[in-house]
Amino acid sequence: MIRILANDGISSHGKQLLQEHGFVVDDRSIPMDELPGKINDYDVLLVRSATKVRQELIDQMQRVKLVGRGGVGLDNIDVDYAISKGIEVVNTPGASSQSVAELVMAHMFTGARFLHDCNRLMPAQGHDKFNDLKKKFSKGTELRGKNLGIIGFGRIGQAVSRMALGIGMNIIPFDLIAKRTVNIEIDFFKIKDASVIIKLGIHPLEELLETSDYITIHIPHQSGNPPFLTKDHFDMMKPGVKLINTSRGGVVDEDALLNALNSGKVSFAGIDVYANEPTPRQDLLEHPNVSVTPHTGASTVEGQDRVWEEMAHTIIDFFSEEQ
Repeated sequence: MIRILANDGISSHGKQLLQEHGFVVDDRSIPMDELPGKINDYDVLLVRSATKVRQELIDQMQRVKLVGRGGVGLDNIDVDYAISKGIEVVNTPGASSQSVAELVMAHMFTGARFLHDCNRLMPAQGHDKFNDLKKKFSKGTELRGKNLGIIGFGRIGQAVSRMALGIGMNIIPFDLIAKRTVNIEIDFFKIKDASVIIKLGIHPLEELLETSDYITIHIPHQSGNPPFLTKDHFDMMKPGVKLINTSRGGVVDEDALLNALNSGKVSFAGIDVYANEPTPRQDLLEHPNVSVTPHTGASTVEGQDRVWEEMAHTIIDFFSEEQ
């Protein structure tokens, strides 16, 4: 009987699918310091972000055949080392794209209409300074017609582009893998056979930085690697640019970002991920021009159902092929 440890949780639908195919699913959370002593009770280890699958834990795995990450990034797993030990490593790259893309749009709307600041000041001052706040927040801008630079044009970047195109933004994509054009299909929900194909050209990073009103980042990042966006990149950006990061905290140099926020070079940042998770720096969390969320980009009910349904089918297929 194949035993699965879902150490960071699993959706009820995903758990049910696995149980229907004869798997035993344990969705309790075993603390990291206890995990090495208990890991050999299981054939599969499933994680999200909390559990770290490093070399020390992998060295204890005598029974585990598969490690699965519910989500896109694999930075909390020593992938190459696990593979060298004969352990399969899988993730669910497409399941959470819609959820993350919607949070990107939420942060962009927040920056355009000062929602983060309104929600801070209205409860404290709205009862006696309503007209002052109305004046303060009456210079919002529309997203329509603005340039959106998308750094990383994979599944999530393309999902963002579909939404942004729908409200009339101009898309400036950059991708780490050289491509000339990408075809984006925009389908209209619940309208049969209604879709539009738009061909988008990949632009140089320098052009994206110099011309974008908004920039959103969707590239992988391994823990310990230097940031992708540094002071030199911020220096190239348009004055007043708005930056959204829902990828990984280490992708952005947070010192450079704070300096850019304080100087006004970056007028707003929407941040879902942090270099020092789960203890992000306080000066970033409290900055008046920052909208913050606690790494919840993929955390919607629908997104989690898709993540664990995809993972369940991957596990079922993996062990079917072994038999």
